[in-house]
Formats: sequence, C-alpha cells, structure tokens
Amino acid sequence: ATPQTLLNVAYGTDTLQKMDIYLPAGRNDTTTKVLIMIHGGGWNEGDKKDFTAYAEIFKVTLPEYAIFNINYRLFKNSSNLFPAQENDVKKAIEFIYSNKNKYNISDKYVLLGASAGSHLALLHAYKYPSPVKIKAVVDFFGPTELTEWYTNAPIPQIRQLLDSVVGGTPATKPLLYQQSSPLNFVTGQSPPTIILQGGKDILVPPSQSELLKAKLESLGVVNQYVYYPDENHGWLGDPLKDSFEKIVLFLRTNVQ
Repeated sequence: ATPQTLLNVAYGTDTLQKMDIYLPAGRNDTTTKVLIMIHGGGWNEGDKKDFTAYAEIFKVTLPEYAIFNINYRLFKNSSNLFPAQENDVKKAIEFIYSNKNKYNISDKYVLLGASAGSHLALLHAYKYPSPVKIKAVVDFFGPTELTEWYTNAPIPQIRQLLDSVVGGTPATKPLLYQQSSPLNFVTGQSPPTIILQGGKDILVPPSQSELLKAKLESLGVVNQYVYYPDENHGWLGDPLKDSFEKIVLFLRTNVQ
C-alpha cells in the first residue's frame, strides 16, 4: 500500500466532526498502529491544524503508525457543553474502528492530546474500554481533576471557563465534574501514560499532573512523568524535541 492522506473526513454531521488521516506505506491490519491526536484550546477554540506539524514529525519518527488528527465540537454561546467533546472523541474512535478494514490498520490505538485535548484523551482512555482498549496515552499538560482545578484555579479565568463549558460550578454540577475528570477513572488496568508538564504553567499547574502520576503509581500503572521546570503552557525548540524523543521511546517500549 502506498501512503495516503485524507483530509476533512467526516465522522459525524456537525461541520467540526472531521478528521485528517495519514495512512503509512506498507500498512496492514496487524502491525500498523493508530495514533489519534486531539488538539487543545480550552474546549472552546483550537483546530486540528494546530497539530498538523506534529503529525508531520510523527510520520517520520513513528512510520509504523496511521495518524488520525481530529476536530470536535467546540463550546460556543452556551451550546456544546460537556460532555459534547467527550462524546465526539468516542464517536471519532468508533468511526476509525468501524473503518479499520478500509484503512488497513490494527486495533492498537494510542491517544495524544495537549491541554484540553489531553483531558479528552485521558478521559477516553481511562473511561471507555470499547470499541477498543487504548494501548497508551500521551498527555501534554492536561487537566486531570476538574473540581480540584476549579477550587485551586491558578487564575480566575479557569473558573469562568469551567463554569461555562460544564454549565455550572462543582457545587451545582458535582456529578458532571466527577464524570468529566480522568483521575476518577484510573484503574490498575489503565493504559501506560506519559505525562509532559511545564513547571511554570499558569493555566494547568503541575499539581494536576502530579495527582495523576500519584494515582497511576498507586495502582501500578506504567507511567512516565517528564517535567520541564522552566516551561509554561506549551514549549518549543529543544524541550519540544526532547518531548518527541521521549514519546517515541515510550510508545516503542509500551505499545507492541
């Protein structure tokens, strides 16, 4: 099979329910793994194009992977509140799985996200064992426990954001905060997780990543915590190059 790029493939009827697909050469249904990328942007902005450059890098560094870079419905003017984004990730994964013969890919899936996208990646990986059990998660500074994040918000805008996308506070919507927090779904069977966190992150503080690391450790789940003391909410240059190298090594080790 030759490499193939399919842009803006619809997995639902909403204009945002689309994905870009990069299928590698020589793919087959046993060895071709699947990398699903989920962009960030506070659940209310951002686009899959934010990850196009990452996809290009992974095409080279992880040539055995088919890459699916997804969009999802964004919160806007009181529409698409939680769990719309969670449901879209699930729908996208079900779409990929139902087309696995067409794409000639295996059922070894890895999720990668940044920020809000990481939150969605972690939530899906820990919460939904079907249609396919996720083999590993790559978490760039994702929120992991929303009630704690709200209560100890590093800046007031975090509370405003959660209040709008969840449709209330932890006091008024306790169940939705609980159900939307990846930390609450970690079990001993959760997939290997690599967490990448900046020490100077003013939006998602290191405490969010440390809570997840502690829970994974306590349950004996394979994990790696990569901490960049001087980085904020995202980084470039040598630190990002280091992140890619660590991700590739982690996936090579943990996804067979």
